[in-house]
Amino acid sequence: MTYSDYRTALVTGASTGMGEATVRKLRENGIAVHAVARAEDRLAALAEETGAIPHVVDLADVDAIERELGGLEIDILVNNAGVSANGNVLDATRGAIDAMVDVNLRAVLHLSRLLLPGMVDRDRGHIVNISSIAGLYNFFGHTAYHATKAAVHQISRQLRNDTLGKRIRVTEVCPGRVETEIFGRNMGGTPEAMKEAWETFYEGYESLTTDDIVAAIDFALAAPRHVNMGLMEIMPTFQVPGGLTFDRREDA
Repeated sequence: MTYSDYRTALVTGASTGMGEATVRKLRENGIAVHAVARAEDRLAALAEETGAIPHVVDLADVDAIERELGGLEIDILVNNAGVSANGNVLDATRGAIDAMVDVNLRAVLHLSRLLLPGMVDRDRGHIVNISSIAGLYNFFGHTAYHATKAAVHQISRQLRNDTLGKRIRVTEVCPGRVETEIFGRNMGGTPEAMKEAWETFYEGYESLTTDDIVAAIDFALAAPRHVNMGLMEIMPTFQVPGGLTFDRREDA
């Protein structure tokens, strides 16, 4: 499949970061894009600028997903929306865990359930799931985030099994640190928090950019129809997943 095989797309988390950049790239390639997010003002601005079709939907609300998106005919589904929260399971709140499960995992399953059968019927489709190195490697903190992204990794592989014999492609894009708003939102989302997050996590680092991720998505979508880019792990050159920690108890 190449871009010429596809007509429509749906992108979640479309109002900012990787989602917004993906909407722009798809529109540049002539795809009619349904842009999904909660931020109505940002979506409206994006729609006015790009011609995307805005859908203000809370992905934690399955009824809203079914009502607003369930009847669409979609060739490319980009499951990009994601939430995170500071802390591990020892100090996590009920709301934080539920939000990560709802958006990072449950919404991916329900959107696949709703839109994949149409792709199968048309023998044409591509699902792009944005996961994270947190789904493949263990490091400290963000326990629920790790768990949900690991589930997305398995969903991506299982969807290939579910659609065996059809021209359905599934791509998991698995990034390391990308320059987005996620750390700032975790720190409160205020302008001061955004500034502090930038200085802490990005200033002086050669992190990935949204353009890097969109280039990977573009490569997967534009590949010949007999080629499926399954897992694309994308890391900054100066970031590695390795490291062994061995903690010694002084009272042992």
